[in-house]
Amino acid sequence: MADPEQVVREFCDAWSTGDIDRIMSAFADDAVYHNIPMEPVVGTEAIRTFIEGFTAMVDRIEFEILHLAVNGNVVLTERVDTFVRPAGSVGLPVMGTFELDGAKITAWRDYFDMVQVTAAFGG
Repeated sequence: MADPEQVVREFCDAWSTGDIDRIMSAFADDAVYHNIPMEPVVGTEAIRTFIEGFTAMVDRIEFEILHLAVNGNVVLTERVDTFVRPAGSVGLPVMGTFELDGAKITAWRDYFDMVQVTAAFGG
């Protein structure tokens, strides 16, 4: 049985590599990725398209885990996700919930302040 904490830590570490295949390998085929308050994204094809869309706007993304808690197959992370761009870096405080089935993420929900994202990316 996979250790949920280790799966999530490895997933978060994968972001700094920019390797989309490595990031995507953590998801179950029918996974749900939900950036609250946006609409959820369902299935690996849709998740990949979504991730490729926002990673194209940055040089790299780094997840810094500040706190992590595990209860069975659920992992909670308090993070700072740093978006590195030629114009500078932007850190976004995030609270994330991961649900796992074995070594695969079946649900990922991130909670953050959309006003900060809009200000950082000029949207």
